[in-house]
Amino acid sequence: MNLLDHPELADRLAAAYGLGTLRGGARRRFEAQARKSPALRAAALAWQERFAGMTELQPGEAPSPNVWKRIEIELAQQRPSAVAAQAPAQDWGRVLRWWRGAAFAGALTAFAALGVSVYLGGEVQQREAQLAQLDRARSTLAEQNVQLASQLSAQPEIRYVAVLEDNRSSASMLVTFDPKHNTLTLKRLGAFQEGPDKSLQLWALPPSGGPRSLGVLGGNEVVKLTAAESQVRDPHMLAISLEPKGGVPGEGGPTGPVLFKGPMLQAP
Repeated sequence: MNLLDHPELADRLAAAYGLGTLRGGARRRFEAQARKSPALRAAALAWQERFAGMTELQPGEAPSPNVWKRIEIELAQQRPSAVAAQAPAQDWGRVLRWWRGAAFAGALTAFAALGVSVYLGGEVQQREAQLAQLDRARSTLAEQNVQLASQLSAQPEIRYVAVLEDNRSSASMLVTFDPKHNTLTLKRLGAFQEGPDKSLQLWALPPSGGPRSLGVLGGNEVVKLTAAESQVRDPHMLAISLEPKGGVPGEGGPTGPVLFKGPMLQAP
């Protein structure tokens, strides 16, 4: 979060930093941004100068007897001898009132500093909570983006489709190809089931050259095989033959009857 985009928040954080109430992670984040921003450094220095007078406040201390003695002598020298007897009482009253006023002013200043500290401390805590909530929201959003990207990456990209038919033109096998994952997916549409000693084998029939085996199908309703796009690209034909259990080597082509066949077409 760039504090320069939020002047009010930046000023409050600079005030808390100058007062010394900005601590922990918030203080470290502020110092990191201040090192890169002359404006933030200037704001923090300005608040430090404003609070400099408060740092000079010290707890009140009673004067020693020697101080009072010097005050009494000084007052006696400045009064005529005719009023010398009355001056100490009057001067003592003024001195006491002055000390009481100074003590009250010091207490008022300390109270004001405490009030400012409490107020800024509350503001900083509120801002820290908001920043923490924003960080959590960003973290949650990042996790959701990662999950969405993972889900999108796992989704198949169907680019080629084939419907393989039997000799009566009945749809018996749906074939789709996903080039993003190099996956052929075959779904049985008919009721045909090979015997326990037989296997169905998928073949690519290119325009030129002999048949190439793309794999042996298991007995499940849906079967996935691995293939490259160049093996199934249109205008290839696909065919499924009935072979001995485990299939036959791909170099020689089908040895059993071809049960299903059809063209592999590019999906719209």
